[in-house]
Amino acid sequence: MTDDPSSSNSAKKTSFWKRWTQKLRRQNDYAGLDPAELLREREQSGETIERNQKDMIVKAASFDRLSVRDVMVPRADITAVDIEMPLGEVARMFEEHQHSRMPVYAENLDTPLGFIHVKDILSLLIPDEQGETKANLDDLVLGRLKRDLLYVPISMKLPNLLLQMRAKRCHMALVIDEYGGTDGLVTIEDLVEEIIGDIDDEHDDLDQDLIVDTGNGVWEADARVELDDFSERAGVDLTLEDMEDDIDTLGGLVFALAGRVPPRGEILHHPTGYDFEVIDADPRRIKRVRIRSAKAVEKANTDSLQAPSA
Repeated sequence: MTDDPSSSNSAKKTSFWKRWTQKLRRQNDYAGLDPAELLREREQSGETIERNQKDMIVKAASFDRLSVRDVMVPRADITAVDIEMPLGEVARMFEEHQHSRMPVYAENLDTPLGFIHVKDILSLLIPDEQGETKANLDDLVLGRLKRDLLYVPISMKLPNLLLQMRAKRCHMALVIDEYGGTDGLVTIEDLVEEIIGDIDDEHDDLDQDLIVDTGNGVWEADARVELDDFSERAGVDLTLEDMEDDIDTLGGLVFALAGRVPPRGEILHHPTGYDFEVIDADPRRIKRVRIRSAKAVEKANTDSLQAPSA
């Protein structure tokens, strides 16, 4: 039995799309075509493929070319707990960060000892029939609760990591550099999201509007918003020449403009005169953007020129 009830579902989803891509690659008539070209050929032959299915097939087909480097959480963004942290403080860390697992270390992340699962912490805090708990809030319990962690190099291919995670029944791996130091962290959810997209769990903010009109030709939008939907709302064609079949979302458009995943705060200029500012992102994906219309950009530039100098 795994320590996460969602693991079987994740494995089923992954194996399904693996079979899909293997089926696609066995089509001799399409030898030499990349997945996007293959899908276009099938659509031209009259086969209907939904946009989200097409996205997943293309992502699954490229999955075996990705490495740990492409999906890991960098060291600076890792949330972890010290082996000497008391039970109550560990519980507060889980509550604050809403993770199900966290690495355990001694002194710093270059001395990892394993990981702790939130359900092990809860098992100590839930009172029994007599109202007694198995541990006190100031007890040091991580030494006996920690579980073994996977350690992988940054160059490992994602299919190999997925196989290791399934074989070891461990859904978290620490990325180690050539000197034995910690480079980053990767979870099985990171791998699955590379195929099916972001997974919103019960702790994600689902109430935030996908598109917010802040007025004066400025919008804030989730990067997953369909490009066609936003273009219709704003009354502008934002497709890029020769890329209209390859970009489906605002995040995809921003990625295409930058040629990479841009960091938070970077502003990209669109040929229409629109500006796209990244207001939320991590090293692997764009999450939210601020869009300024051509008129809003022109007004901002005019205002800055007319502003009195200090």
